[in-house]
Amino acid sequence: HVQLVESGGGSVQAGGALRLSCAAFGPTDSLASMGWFRQAPGKEREGVATFYSDGTSYVCADSVKGRFTISRDNAKNTMYLQMSSLKPEDTAVYYCATDPSAPPPLCGVSSHPLAVWGQGTQVTVS
Repeated sequence: HVQLVESGGGSVQAGGALRLSCAAFGPTDSLASMGWFRQAPGKEREGVATFYSDGTSYVCADSVKGRFTISRDNAKNTMYLQMSSLKPEDTAVYYCATDPSAPPPLCGVSSHPLAVWGQGTQVTVS
């Protein structure tokens, strides 16, 4: 089955920027529903950004609109999350996920057996 590996997290000051990457390994023919999620300390995991079926980006979380941009490079089987104007409230573990059982856009946290989650990458904004 496909494996997802996130990278690019770190510590940054408020107002700074980071770019997260999510590389997919293995069978990648079922990555139509794919997106970024995050989980802040003491909070539930939430959808951040994803794609429509035509590849158009969609921002799930109103709090990041205008600041975060999702993109993907299908040739590299990699998805990105460009984050700018970061705020302390963006501090969270960021995950990428795919769920072939769910039609895009993928904003809901899935516990479906076919859903695949990465290990997460920590983003800390101070």
